[in-house]
Amino acid sequence: MQEVAALKAATAQEAEDLRIKYLSKKGIVNELMTEFRNVPAEQKKEVGMKINELKQATLERINALKEAVASQEQAGDDLDLTRTPYPVRLGTRHPLTIVKNEIVDIFSRLGFVLAEGPEVEDDWHVYSSMNFADDHPARDMQDTFFVESHPDIILRSHTSSVQARVMEKQQPPIRVICPGRVYRNEAISARAHCFFHQVEGLYIDKNVSFTDLKQVLLLFAQEMFGPDTKIRLRPSYFPFTEPSAEMDISCHLCGGKGCSFCKHTGWVEILGCGMVDPAVLEANGIDSTQYTGYAFGMGIERITNLKYQVKDLRMFSENDKRFLDEFTSAN
Repeated sequence: MQEVAALKAATAQEAEDLRIKYLSKKGIVNELMTEFRNVPAEQKKEVGMKINELKQATLERINALKEAVASQEQAGDDLDLTRTPYPVRLGTRHPLTIVKNEIVDIFSRLGFVLAEGPEVEDDWHVYSSMNFADDHPARDMQDTFFVESHPDIILRSHTSSVQARVMEKQQPPIRVICPGRVYRNEAISARAHCFFHQVEGLYIDKNVSFTDLKQVLLLFAQEMFGPDTKIRLRPSYFPFTEPSAEMDISCHLCGGKGCSFCKHTGWVEILGCGMVDPAVLEANGIDSTQYTGYAFGMGIERITNLKYQVKDLRMFSENDKRFLDEFTSAN
């Protein structure tokens, strides 16, 4: 009986081979039945019972093996060998996506509508419509990628091209926020990259003033970096705004007291802004005598660095899971 209990089969064919070996006409059990005639009369009853018990036990064991094999094969039919091994880990949003969504959400609550445009653009929407003359020295500020066979086609160097496309299709009031990837022919290092991400905003309506711009940017800074954040605006130059300014926020690491992160000034630059130049309004079909507006733009990598102290821009595009996993809780 111990031998019967030890019978094993991994396939249906192995189970059938066991049945033939033990229970067929030429099997072991039938051979025992043939030898039964030679058993002394006084032992026939006991031996007969043992043979019947062996036959029944063997039959039950082989049937059990057949059922087990059939169950395994049926389960195997439902197995998807292309599935990812368990356990499956859930992914996380990229830190730039987390920050971009937060920026867009803040301005959406201030009435701005999301607008997007193509990354492969023409010179008009990227430069000429933004008051860049053909020989304007400001073109040298941005080292552009050109399509060799079509010099007028370029990779956008800023998302101002989205503003131009909105203005040419829509009359004021206009209030849009424009996130997207931009490209500049720069050497890749810890502080620079050939592609990065921007968010630009545009508001055009009657009687829009620089005070409106300042208040919106103050609300944004306090929402993004904390209610105690202060801002300051420094005069600057951009071809598409006049007057123009760069905005700093009080360093949120030292509270404005001065540290190595803010170079002991207490301030950190985060964006550029200004009132839309009337020439830009006219170039895009908007009457500059009736409408005024403001625009601003910031690098998403810059804001992400300020929030999470990421010191190397290359980490954003290297897809190192160890780096990305650090932002799981920020999702």
